[in-house]
Amino acid sequence: MLFSTWQFILAFLPISFFVYFWLNGRRMIVAGKVWLVAASLYFYAYWDVSYVPLILASILLNFAIGSGLAQGYREILRPLPVRHHDLNRKVVLATGILANLVLLGYYKYTDFLITNINVLFGAGYPLHHIVLPLAISFFTFTQIAYLVDSYRGETAEYDLLNYSLFVTFFPHLIAGPIVHHRDIMSQFGSRWTLALRYSNILKGLFIFAIGLFKKVVIADTFAVWASAGFDGGQPLGFFAAWATSVSYTFQLYFDFSGYCDMAIGASLLFNIWLPINFNSPYKARNIQDFWRRWHITLSKFLRDYLYIPLGGNRSSVFRTYLNLIATFVLGGLWHGATWMFVIWGALHGTALVVHRLWQRFGRPMPLLLAWTMTFVFVNVAWVFFRAKTMTDAMRVLHGMVDIRGALGQTVAETPTAGLAWGGWMSDTLLRFLPASLVPHTITYLAIIAAFVVLRQKNSLEMSQGDLGMGKVLFGSLLFSMAMYFTLSETSSVFLYFNF
Repeated sequence: MLFSTWQFILAFLPISFFVYFWLNGRRMIVAGKVWLVAASLYFYAYWDVSYVPLILASILLNFAIGSGLAQGYREILRPLPVRHHDLNRKVVLATGILANLVLLGYYKYTDFLITNINVLFGAGYPLHHIVLPLAISFFTFTQIAYLVDSYRGETAEYDLLNYSLFVTFFPHLIAGPIVHHRDIMSQFGSRWTLALRYSNILKGLFIFAIGLFKKVVIADTFAVWASAGFDGGQPLGFFAAWATSVSYTFQLYFDFSGYCDMAIGASLLFNIWLPINFNSPYKARNIQDFWRRWHITLSKFLRDYLYIPLGGNRSSVFRTYLNLIATFVLGGLWHGATWMFVIWGALHGTALVVHRLWQRFGRPMPLLLAWTMTFVFVNVAWVFFRAKTMTDAMRVLHGMVDIRGALGQTVAETPTAGLAWGGWMSDTLLRFLPASLVPHTITYLAIIAAFVVLRQKNSLEMSQGDLGMGKVLFGSLLFSMAMYFTLSETSSVFLYFNF
């Protein structure tokens, strides 16, 4: 079930909301939490009910291991043989993490591993074509963090019901943000969240409306042009290649940030604040700042549970740089089992190394140049993130640097490519615009989107404080427009559902 479908907006979300607070209003607190867990599992099962036992088994196993680790931590604080207990706890932690990684690896990387073995050794092992269970990357990382923190003694006395709700809570279950028990479990345990909070309802609906508009009006429109360029197979000229890459750059942003807005908005209806996952990342003026703004919860997870355990910046300069690159290579591989994601991760890891080397010179770059270089790099790296094969990536990149081809392109040649790309949209635009302008519509819209992203407040900034009548009307307008698109067309799946 997608956030952007009428089934979710007009049926699932209202029913879940009213039943939950109806139960709470009659002081049936436990029943209300059971209802939310059941509703979240239904939300998950709507895609494929056969994977419900998988997520339930994962929850039970990780809760049992985490509870044992937390109890073991309290025991070693007593006058007992610390070394013996600590050794056992390390074995338990390693076993728990390994079990999660094996589960994720089997479903996500089996075919990738077999394919590479076949290529390297000329073998002919058949592929299993395993279907990736929805959300497995997200709930696996969420629970690995819980196990590590349990080992460190940083988890409280959690019960199975609250833990199950923490993992399955439907606003974040499918595509994040990657939630941390410290931020969420305390909210589920607070009595303050049990009653209706009309300010949260209004704010939640406002943020949800912005996210829905981002997804179905903006992201899905850019998706048409991005797919035409990346998947069409045709050679791309300079303008077409840049239109392709920039279209995907903004499709991905509006798709994922739209999802996160809807997740935060839907969660806020239940008085639960999810962590912020985006903070205007395309305003970043260096690659380090970009990763402080883009997919913030993943960045924190990689830092706390991978980069720092690898040694972080506590070792030599060379080792620090190696840790950065290794962290981002593995982060790229987390997104998908292809070498394209590995290349994308390696590019970002290398860019962070270059950024640190530049900082050592102590020479700040002019702000406009710094922003331009950061945005262009991110845009180029997204080509590898989106392309299905190296051939597709090289085809787009070749067009992006084909300046001589752009200079030799005539006005008579460009409309043909633009009309082939635009389809029904180009036919519509021809009624209002000169034919010579239609092929560049993609570029113009990308520039407008860039202006909106760079100059305007993001959804969370807009929702701060009390919402006046102007913001309420603005949110209602966005929601009405988005619902028109939702009811008239089939919305595409969120991009991060694939990860």
